[in-house]
Amino acid sequence: MSREVGYEPRSVKRLLAEMKDIAELMIDLSYSAVLLDSREVAAEVLELESEMDVLQLKTRMSLLMAARSPDDAEALAPVVGIVGATEKVSDATGDIAKVVLEEIGLPEAIRGALPDAVETIVRARVAPDARFAGKTLGELNLESETGVRAIALRRAGEWVLNPDLETTLEADDVVLFRGPEEALEGVYQSATGEAYTPPEPPDPTISDLERATDSVVLMKNMSELAVDLGYGAVLFDSTNLADEVVDLEAEVDALQSRFEAWTLRAASRVDDPVSLRGLVHLARSTEVISDAAVEISEGVLRGLGSHPVIAEAVGESDEVIIRLTVGRDSDLDGATLGGRMVKTETGMRVIAVRRAGRTDVTDESVTTETVTRDHDEWEISPGPETELRAGNVLLAKGPRTAAERLGALAGEQ
Repeated sequence: MSREVGYEPRSVKRLLAEMKDIAELMIDLSYSAVLLDSREVAAEVLELESEMDVLQLKTRMSLLMAARSPDDAEALAPVVGIVGATEKVSDATGDIAKVVLEEIGLPEAIRGALPDAVETIVRARVAPDARFAGKTLGELNLESETGVRAIALRRAGEWVLNPDLETTLEADDVVLFRGPEEALEGVYQSATGEAYTPPEPPDPTISDLERATDSVVLMKNMSELAVDLGYGAVLFDSTNLADEVVDLEAEVDALQSRFEAWTLRAASRVDDPVSLRGLVHLARSTEVISDAAVEISEGVLRGLGSHPVIAEAVGESDEVIIRLTVGRDSDLDGATLGGRMVKTETGMRVIAVRRAGRTDVTDESVTTETVTRDHDEWEISPGPETELRAGNVLLAKGPRTAAERLGALAGEQ
């Protein structure tokens, strides 16, 4: 049943922050629902899509009330663009979830070909007499002891995104847990009082199904990264980051083309080619998300800059994006991301590294001379082997409470 929505005074900054957090969670959950063949997780995506529909309407109303002159309209245009782009992300992830819920067509063996790096997400309803009921996440020390973390919970129709150590798990809360499958069994039982039985993966029916699954994982990662960088471009008013979003969108387009071609070839090797229709559906939704990421950074790309409310909203969302510089002789100077266990130790994920470089170029003002100029090089999606040096600029994402820990490692006061 649809909710009636009327105008009420709300902070545009707060509304935008909620939309950003929900959109990022929906990307994560929708692809995970496909990879894990989880109808429960897919259903939560549609719940979030309904919440997003309400938020975007309220945000548009507040923006209309705020625009009183041509100057206001010009300043708020990028904000309107971000609202529309975030709504597109929401709609696309809802379509991905429907691949599972409406059985649009996916190979039954896709879960059996999952790479080990993909963690499992389970949906658990907290039972009144369960061990977790009434306890805070800090009291449970869940992530440190089990490797499982609560990424979101729904309570009486209201969402708590990125719950922190003070968040209490109450009876009837619907909690989304993420972690290694072997650790989820005990967590699920402690939350629900019921045994968790993972589904048995079927035998693969397509010889190179691993390639298809790897492509889906790649789509998930690229979609998340494009949206993260789009918001980062807005937060730091960075045309360099906005350009990276455009390049990523081009990569996603190429990936979609290759993936659809693979699916058509695979159709000749299965008894029911319609069972692969969901893969094409998935590729198209991924393209919509990457296009939306470009729209998020559109104002920066067109020289309109960032409206202060956008930067404040991104900075105050539950999962923040921060930029810091590696200090000389700090813990990160000369270390690799994996060797220093940055993600594990701080809870922040480094999504990009900027290094200052020097390039020989021909100077048009000098007849036959070559000059050396400084330029910036971005390494997007750095891996465990990425080495950091003093002066490198890190773009990182994670819970607000974790930002200070990463800052300490980088030597920031």
